[in-house]
Amino acid sequence: MLKRYWKKIGMLILIIACVFNVMGKLVNKLSLNKEMLQSAQYIFDQQKNENGQK
Repeated sequence: MLKRYWKKIGMLILIIACVFNVMGKLVNKLSLNKEMLQSAQYIFDQQKNENGQK
C-alpha cells in the first residue's frame, strides 16, 4: 500500500513542512522598526570600533 501512495505521502509531508516553516518565520519575525533600530545600532558600533582602532 505504501508503495502505491509514496508520491502523495511525500508531497503531503513536504507541504506540511513548508507550512510550518512559513508560520515559524511569521511568528518569530521582528517588527520592521525594531529591525531597523538594531541594524543602525550595529553599524554605529562598527564605525565606533573602526575609529577607535585607528
